[in-house]
Amino acid sequence: MDETITQPAVAFRGASVSIDGATLVADLTFEVAGGETLVLLGRSGSGKTTTLRLINRLIEPTAGEVAVGGRATTAWDPIRLRRGIGYVIQETGLLPHFTVARNVGLVPELEGWETARIADRVAELLALVGLDSGQFGMRFPGELSGGQRQRVGVARALAADPPILLMDEPFGALDPLTRAEMQREFRSLAERLGKTIVFVTHDVAEAFALATRIGLFRDGRLVELETPDDFRRSSDPEARAFLRAGVVLTNDD
Repeated sequence: MDETITQPAVAFRGASVSIDGATLVADLTFEVAGGETLVLLGRSGSGKTTTLRLINRLIEPTAGEVAVGGRATTAWDPIRLRRGIGYVIQETGLLPHFTVARNVGLVPELEGWETARIADRVAELLALVGLDSGQFGMRFPGELSGGQRQRVGVARALAADPPILLMDEPFGALDPLTRAEMQREFRSLAERLGKTIVFVTHDVAEAFALATRIGLFRDGRLVELETPDDFRRSSDPEARAFLRAGVVLTNDD
């Protein structure tokens, strides 16, 4: 996006979403600082993905507002907003009839980058996520493993160098070993790139592996927003349930 992202990168100000009388999220008020990895944790249906989609305007608030770069999302041109925010989902969303190289270079292509610049960026990003462009660039998504497709999905989300990256359970469909590997590599990548990342998961161990802060959702409300160390000490019943499930309790519990 052309506008400079300043602190906070994202701000929720009393944001709520209600559809046909059902409240999906209610009165969300919090900020996401530039360069942090905020993990949204909660059970299925607790409001995590709705909250994520408010940031790139796939959903609009029915009350309150969400601001990106100091401007309400409803004031942004939605195409400009979405092209300036990387988005990774569990099944990657890769276009099956496009090669890996074209999938990764799609947003730069839409932005009118020159062909040589796109090729350089694709090679750079594939290398960044551990894939050789010569070996994988001309393959199609169906020819890749699940872990390789997720790597391509991350590369595509980073293609136009967006300041914000949204990730909706991106590693949830992977086998445990591949998932752990992707988590380690993603954490290293996040530290190197300094992007603002909002990451959705229902896996408390994943949250602790990746987060600078953890936001816990229950029934459409944000009930905890803490650093991992402070989250371990939470007395909230839902937080305690997640901590027990992930075996990440403090030593005196």
